[in-house]
Amino acid sequence: MTQADEVSVLILAPHGRDGTVAAAILGEVGIKATICSDLETLVAGLDAAACGVITEEALLSADRRELARWVERQPPWSDLPFILLTYRGGSPVEHLTELLGNVTVLERPFHPTVLVNAVRSALRARQRQREVETYLEERQRTHERQALLIRELHHRVKNTLATVQGLLGATARSTRSVDEFYHSFADRIVSLSNTHNLLTEDYWQTAPLIEMFRNELSHYDDGAQQRITLDGPPVELSADLAVPVGMAVHELTTNAAKHGALSVPGGQITVIWTVRDLEAGRRLDIKWLERGGPPVAKPSRKGFGSTLLHRVLTHQCHATINIAYDREGLSCHMDIPLVEERLVPEY
Repeated sequence: MTQADEVSVLILAPHGRDGTVAAAILGEVGIKATICSDLETLVAGLDAAACGVITEEALLSADRRELARWVERQPPWSDLPFILLTYRGGSPVEHLTELLGNVTVLERPFHPTVLVNAVRSALRARQRQREVETYLEERQRTHERQALLIRELHHRVKNTLATVQGLLGATARSTRSVDEFYHSFADRIVSLSNTHNLLTEDYWQTAPLIEMFRNELSHYDDGAQQRITLDGPPVELSADLAVPVGMAVHELTTNAAKHGALSVPGGQITVIWTVRDLEAGRRLDIKWLERGGPPVAKPSRKGFGSTLLHRVLTHQCHATINIAYDREGLSCHMDIPLVEERLVPEY
């Protein structure tokens, strides 16, 4: 709350004309003041006030316990300024100044300028306190954001290490030589790194789907943008979806480069995706289509790429995967729910 949102000054002066006079003086210089009928009313308004003006006799004749409790309960940044009006020639009652804490004593009768200057000083002090409140709140929000990012980092590292471990074992089982293992494993780590780069660059920790396709496919294009076609709306994937989808795209690209449309100069790949809004939630529909490559036949054994597509996307993303080995070209259809789930990859 800023000073503009506050009732600037509360006045408690139930005897005589002090309250009316003080409110009129402050009103002439544009300071909003509210006259309170009793101490209970004043205490009820202190949370929204910037200053309290109180006559000494008003405190002496009232039950001050609720006021004392309010002063004691102030947050660390707050020290509400009070102005205590006393009679000329007397000394303010010590326990009243102790009760109010941050208090300025003015003797009556006072010159209007003296009251205005005292109130303005109090308002400036309260404004500074509000600035401290804002600063402390921002620090707290920063601390909470840092704690959230640290928890996200722990989660991300855990999932990444599990992913790398799975890639290591699966690559070792699907390769026949050290050289083949090295190149296959290195390529998969680079693909995983590219996906993490997209996630790290975005404040919201998401990765654009189209950039994931571009990372894998752009260097296979022919310059005329006729060999690779990417068509779909903007889609941002959370880390829990981006990593497995990125791995799947890499495996499809690798298979196309070794055996499919990308293994010959005239081959083409078309990727089309749409997002459907269903009662159960949003779903991402991806169609991968290869044409112009060598004739396709269903493999005699399931390789690591198809195993990853089915196992990771099915178990981790709860996706539905269909691969068709049509003679004119491989096609893959992925239907993925767009929900954020924190699951450790399974292999």
